[in-house]
Amino acid sequence: MANINASIHFLLLIFLSSTFLHLETVKLGSCNGVLNVSCTEIERKALVDFKQGLTDPSGRLSSWVGLDCCRWRGVVCSQRAPQVIKLKLRNQYARSPDADGEATGAFGDYYGAAHAFGGEISHSLLDLKYLRYLDLSMNYFGGLKIPKFIGSFKRLRYLNLSGASFGGTIPPHLGNLSSLLYLDLNSYSLESVENDLHWLSGLSSLRHLNLGNIDFSKTAAYWHRAVSSLSSLLELRLPGCGLSSLPDLSLPFGNVTSLSMLDLSNNGFNSSIPHWLFNFSSLAYLDLNSNNLQGSVPDGFGFLISLKYIDLSSNLFIGGHLPGNLGKLCNLRTLKLSFNSISGEITGFMDGLSECVNGSSLESLDLGFNDKLGGFLPDALGHLKNLKFLRLWSNSFVGSIPNSIGNLSSLKEFYISENQMNGIIPESVGQLSALVAVDLSENPWVGVITESHFSNLTNLTELAIKKVSPNVTLAFNVSSKWIPPFKLNYLELRTCQLGPKFPAWLRNQNQLKTLVLNNARISDTIPDWFWKLDLQLNLLDVANNQLSGRVPNSLKFPKNAVVDLSSNRFHGPIPHFSSNLSSLYLRDNLFSGPIPLDVGKTMPWLTNFDVSWNSLNGTIPLSIGKITGLASLVLSNNHLSGEIPLIWNDKPDLYIVDMANNSLSGEIPSSMGTLNSLMFLILSGNKLSGEIPSSLQNCKIMDSFDLGDNRLSGNLPSWIGEMQSLLILRLRSNFFDGNIPSQVCSLSHLHILDLAHDNLSGFIPSCLGNLSGMATEISSERYEGQLSVVMKGRELIYQNTLYLVNSIDLSDNNLSGKLPELRNLSRLGTLNLSINHLTGNIPEDIGSLSQLETLDLSRNQLSGPIPPSMVSLTSLNHLNLSYNKLSGKIPTSNQFQTFNDPSIYKNNLVLCGEPLPMKCPGDDEATTSGVDNEDHDDEHEDEFEMKWFYVSMGPGFVVGFWGVFGPLIINRSWRRAYFRFLDEMKDRVMVVITRLQKKCKWERRQHGT
Repeated sequence: MANINASIHFLLLIFLSSTFLHLETVKLGSCNGVLNVSCTEIERKALVDFKQGLTDPSGRLSSWVGLDCCRWRGVVCSQRAPQVIKLKLRNQYARSPDADGEATGAFGDYYGAAHAFGGEISHSLLDLKYLRYLDLSMNYFGGLKIPKFIGSFKRLRYLNLSGASFGGTIPPHLGNLSSLLYLDLNSYSLESVENDLHWLSGLSSLRHLNLGNIDFSKTAAYWHRAVSSLSSLLELRLPGCGLSSLPDLSLPFGNVTSLSMLDLSNNGFNSSIPHWLFNFSSLAYLDLNSNNLQGSVPDGFGFLISLKYIDLSSNLFIGGHLPGNLGKLCNLRTLKLSFNSISGEITGFMDGLSECVNGSSLESLDLGFNDKLGGFLPDALGHLKNLKFLRLWSNSFVGSIPNSIGNLSSLKEFYISENQMNGIIPESVGQLSALVAVDLSENPWVGVITESHFSNLTNLTELAIKKVSPNVTLAFNVSSKWIPPFKLNYLELRTCQLGPKFPAWLRNQNQLKTLVLNNARISDTIPDWFWKLDLQLNLLDVANNQLSGRVPNSLKFPKNAVVDLSSNRFHGPIPHFSSNLSSLYLRDNLFSGPIPLDVGKTMPWLTNFDVSWNSLNGTIPLSIGKITGLASLVLSNNHLSGEIPLIWNDKPDLYIVDMANNSLSGEIPSSMGTLNSLMFLILSGNKLSGEIPSSLQNCKIMDSFDLGDNRLSGNLPSWIGEMQSLLILRLRSNFFDGNIPSQVCSLSHLHILDLAHDNLSGFIPSCLGNLSGMATEISSERYEGQLSVVMKGRELIYQNTLYLVNSIDLSDNNLSGKLPELRNLSRLGTLNLSINHLTGNIPEDIGSLSQLETLDLSRNQLSGPIPPSMVSLTSLNHLNLSYNKLSGKIPTSNQFQTFNDPSIYKNNLVLCGEPLPMKCPGDDEATTSGVDNEDHDDEHEDEFEMKWFYVSMGPGFVVGFWGVFGPLIINRSWRRAYFRFLDEMKDRVMVVITRLQKKCKWERRQHGT
């Protein structure tokens, strides 16, 4: 750790103080001491009583027998007198809460809990009159209050109760421990009471204070006053204490000027870094990470000449720059400024460090996750000869890595992923002989990688290059005979050109644990020598290439391994892989034959199984039911047949079931309702029949419910409205009837509603305008799978951008009544209500749907004018209003200028204007010539004859009606087609009559009658 020098100094101070004051030599009770010193009977009995009050599940106190308690484990006696001076009962099997910032310890760590003391702390300990050291840390006392009597140990110098799950408040009696040098109460279950920190003033000798993760929210305004009396304090740790602000005082800690370590991390500070920090000239360790500090990094850091460790990560330095005077800290070894909003470049800082007389001492530099920190990496980077760890990930650096990086002979880790590095990777990287791990992923690199880039990387074990864009090329150009100088255990190359041949230089990489060659432009077979490397791969990912051939059954994998062979051209049967696999992705290949009947037995630990988009046939094996840990099952787009098997019990983690586009038949099993974690149920494109099982209402966290393109029937269940997380509801192309339940309107997250091509009737619920999911943006990080959506007059398949689709499709039903008001659905992109029996006007407020791209209201009975507000629909690119009873003039501004296809407005009674041939009243009448009138007469006569020709066909259809009356009653599709035809003919007749009337009026005007 970076604070090791300060800690050694402090422990040495304790040791010297103890030796100087008491001139005693101690022996550990767990050792067989040289001198025959035994504890007193009073102290032995006190320890026995103490033991009886404890629970000891692992028998750690089994040695506490016999008369000589100085030989008992954890008991330390003075050598010169029979006195117990130390109780060292820390649970060594538990992880400290300081280790990873989590509340582990005996409470959170299962293994540690098995060895943890519990129970009660006996008052008998008060008989240990000479106790100087008490450590009960990392045990589990289940919320027991810290005994008040601990404040009576006048000689106590060391007290550690951290991570022991004591509860309640801190007893103020601890303030009586005037000899205490070390106090650690780090706990997630203690709290402070307002006006109850004055007890700290009694700890006049204190050197080390750790009150981490204790709730100080009630004392946040004056906590620093309580600390100010501790003039001997060297180390102060107050992480995660709920402190809301840093004081503005010039020196809020009074006489506390000798601090070498200050940890105020994980609080809620809402201020800038105070300048009083710079008065601690001996400060060597500063940790302010995970707060809400704002502004730039103060220039005063340049004056903390003793500072060796700075951790200011996870704050909020908005708009600030990395100050150049940080470069004055020539003794600085660790600098962490990650997870902030620091902007600008790092050139000045690097230049400052390069000017250190004896060279910079910097060993670790972490500037990651500062989105606005960028520019070019300066050549001065190469002057940091002692640098071992360089972390610059998730910033905005551009250009190339400077050639000077080859001078960093001590560099072990180099992370610059997720930037905008659009230059080349220099060959000087190959000189970093100490380099162990390098991650250059998520950058638009260009150029060529050659053998020189790896020439001296003899210690390299981890290499990751994942290009962010496939539009530019980063190619590997190495000889097929090249033997790398390293042995990798982690290799990840994505969107790089390794092909067309499989990389032969992997032949000697027999220590690989992770191999990713995703989208590497390899169009080859995987050679036999690779399968024979006998690798124990945790991850094998060769997806998105053009690899072919058969996959052998001989591959072995360690437990929880992942295999992804997706999007290639592998053929043959599904291979029998190792039983240890946790995820198997074989989608989009040419695998054929049935799914192995024993797949559930041979791979019982599978959590993810995806064999979609292949040519598999046969039935779904019952053995899948034996995979109790299954989380996703994707079998779509194959040729599977038979019924859905009863394999759904004991699947507590299953959240994706996708069997779409097969030939499955029968009913949906009611046992699917036991899948309480189910989020995606996709069974579309099959031959399923029956009703939706009511048991599915138990799947209350469903995101996508897609049963479209089947033969399901019955009413739409009202309990669908209880699926409050539902994003996609697709039940199109079935035989559902009845009304649309109003409960659908309670699906506040819904952004795709598709009930088209059913037999639904009744009114469209007026509350559809309350679907707020179509008015809010959905996170692009949310997985929603793949879906076929009818948009812009054609069927489109969405996958990665499905979250952008907002659609309502109720077309081809028997819905009636008026159009609902949808003005609140500001992100609605598609509205299709065609082929129904809707009446009334198009609502004027339809123009408020600013993002509408597709509007289809055709084949209804809508009347009235086209609302003028529709010209505001500037995103509209597909419109169909045909076969209605609309009237008036067609708008001509904005998007309507592009809708020049007459079929958009076809068969509306008195709709006029471009692009229809019918002129509106007043359009160009004064400029019409006599010749034009004659042509107009001829056109009308021809049109008149044609229209009456169509009219004469009506009686013929009437005569033949009874011949087909019976079949029409039986066959619903014939019935729909026939009545749709009659509606069209009726509209045509009306148009002919209207135009005849207009012609007669025109002729009468010509003759003056």
